[in-house]
Amino acid sequence: MRRRGTSSTARPGPDPALRGPAERAVHDEHWSGERRTAALAAGLFLVSLAVLDLLGERLAPTRCALWTGLALLVFAILVPPRVSAVPGRLSSRGLLTTREVRTDALVSVRWADGVAQRLVLRDGAGRRLELDPGVLVRNPALWHRVDADVRTAVRAGTLLCGVTAMRQLAERVDRESARDVFRASGLL
Repeated sequence: MRRRGTSSTARPGPDPALRGPAERAVHDEHWSGERRTAALAAGLFLVSLAVLDLLGERLAPTRCALWTGLALLVFAILVPPRVSAVPGRLSSRGLLTTREVRTDALVSVRWADGVAQRLVLRDGAGRRLELDPGVLVRNPALWHRVDADVRTAVRAGTLLCGVTAMRQLAERVDRESARDVFRASGLL
């Protein structure tokens, strides 16, 4: 019998304030560079439109405002979401939204093919997160955190669909890591 005011879906793990160094948040290491590249591309777009208008002698405040709005739109499209993980959770924070899944309670992991391949994770609460698999490939610490939590979900029996997708991703991470080691040692 449960006591009044308690929940059967209590979050596992220690209090975040008491976490040790191994349990702190892990972030995408390349995100700030990608954000800088998106800002540079948007800035170049704005400058090129303004220069074209200046050469055509048609630059006016309203057109300048329009070009600025278009440059901001280009930035919003190009800036990638910031991916981070803590034990049991993976989150992706975009400009306007934040999506989060419980990685230790995943029920499915699948590939979503399209123009860019995406990894779609869904947890037991129905939350869904789409992720560029390249983020995990380029960030070994982030991959390690997610992989450990997925193994927990497999042991717990919650991951019903997606073991093959995770195995494929693990093979890709291993290939890229080996390639990086060979490159660094001068063998490739």
